[in-house]
Amino acid sequence: MAMVNSHQTNGSPMPTPDRTSLDEIVSTGRALVESDGLRGLTMQAVADRVGVRAPSLYKRVRDRRELVALIADATVRELGDRLDAAAAGEPDPRRALAALARAARSFARERPVAFGLVFTPGADLDLDPESLARASAAVIRIAAELAGEDRALDAARTVTAWLNGFVGMELSGAFRLGGEVDRAFEFGIASLTGALTLRG
Repeated sequence: MAMVNSHQTNGSPMPTPDRTSLDEIVSTGRALVESDGLRGLTMQAVADRVGVRAPSLYKRVRDRRELVALIADATVRELGDRLDAAAAGEPDPRRALAALARAARSFARERPVAFGLVFTPGADLDLDPESLARASAAVIRIAAELAGEDRALDAARTVTAWLNGFVGMELSGAFRLGGEVDRAFEFGIASLTGALTLRG
């Protein structure tokens, strides 16, 4: 972002160095949605945090809609990295799936607003297909090992739907009957893994 004002160096005007970057804008936006919610994500709020005027953001981000999409995409990519790391080096697909599910739950607890945004039905986020494929790779690979190559996508969708439903209810406080939620989560993982293994 070149500023209107300039520095003088040896008599030649030099543009003021950029005071922010797209990465900083997206990172700031991600922090903002977790502290203030999606309603609190405004171009002005982001500009205030990165230390520039709001109009300056439009040189890097077209509008708020694009910023939301960039935040969602960054969330998907980070989640994919977490899932890959959780399942890496685990030869047993049942244990790998359990590790993956726990990593996704932990991520959702850290970034509940962004996690919910990514899994919002019908959300028009224009997510990068490459980011989605990368984030889904680990669960599809493990699902194929459990349920077979021909049912890998079906199994991966089943796992994702259960995980999102469980975590979504947990984050919203929808489990109101008492009991240990952690134990219920582990029971769900074990039951789902067992069902997929039998199907395979």
